[in-house]
Amino acid sequence: MVKFAKAWHMKFPLHNPLLMTFHTIPSSSFSMSSAKRVGTHSGTFHCDEALACFMLRLSKLFSGADIVRTRDPKLLESLDAVVDVGGAYDPIRHRYDHHQKDFYQVFGRGFVTKLSSAGLVYKHFGLEIIGNVLRLDEDHPHVQQLYPAIYRNFVESVDALDNGVNQYDSDESPKYVINTGLGSRIKRLNLDWTDSDQSSDAENEAFHRAMALAGGEFLENVNYYAKSWLPARSIVMECLAARETIDSSGEIIKLNRSCPWKFHIHELEEEMKINPSIKYVIYQDDRSEKWKLQAVAISPARFESRKPLPYLWRGLENDRLSEVAGIPGCTFVHMSGFIGGNRSYDGALAMAKASLKA
Repeated sequence: MVKFAKAWHMKFPLHNPLLMTFHTIPSSSFSMSSAKRVGTHSGTFHCDEALACFMLRLSKLFSGADIVRTRDPKLLESLDAVVDVGGAYDPIRHRYDHHQKDFYQVFGRGFVTKLSSAGLVYKHFGLEIIGNVLRLDEDHPHVQQLYPAIYRNFVESVDALDNGVNQYDSDESPKYVINTGLGSRIKRLNLDWTDSDQSSDAENEAFHRAMALAGGEFLENVNYYAKSWLPARSIVMECLAARETIDSSGEIIKLNRSCPWKFHIHELEEEMKINPSIKYVIYQDDRSEKWKLQAVAISPARFESRKPLPYLWRGLENDRLSEVAGIPGCTFVHMSGFIGGNRSYDGALAMAKASLKA
């Protein structure tokens, strides 16, 4: 699988659409170029239309398109595509607004989050865009696998935040505020009330920075899921299939090599109908010859473990931990019990087996 990851990266190098030149024309005039024109609203911008415009320009139909920011209905009607404004969803005419009262579109494939303009563009162009970036055909199995994965792990959050969908069903206030997400960073790119230049040109320049920021993160996600996440999925699948050779309980797996596994565990358990669920994953530390064992979380978005390492082990290290656990070679167990270590594979496996019985 290591060779697969390296071969993927060499065979399908990512070209860099961030290097494309942006062309914005004033909303009061028409472009004389032959390029397609993509419209969105003027004024304060958000993450969804910045990402939608960037993604459209990754498609063959709208490659190199001029971006027109306006709320003039007549000008919008003349454009080749319109996102996040205009009050219409009509993919035949390339109209991708989501603000109308009767709008109800979702991505499908089990997703129920209402789409924003970003989700609409991704729904209709995502397969082509991923194929274009990776230089693969749309029907290539890797493109087909990446299409819902990138929606789940990147685009859906943009849709949800723009449509005011809470991440959790709770009336309680969050315990802390996160202002480092993509939406927050793009919001801060809008002209500030203290800026001396409040012109349309300054506003459009800020929007282009927002497009580059959103687009850069989109491409980073495509790159990561293509060259890292997808090969890791195959590794985790092989290890899950061999779980009973590690321990007869079927609740412990050993990774053949360290790779991103946390999300794959939950998805593949469902696909492979694995029961009982996996409690511990054992893998060798990339930076040393020592081994780690990690408790599987109850879900990919939660910190709580299905079965944390024993309470009496937590916070202990080295000889003291080995003495309490009755297992030689122990190095540490985290205070929360989600991870621990041992100097050998056999020691890590013994810790996992003992934790199962604790």
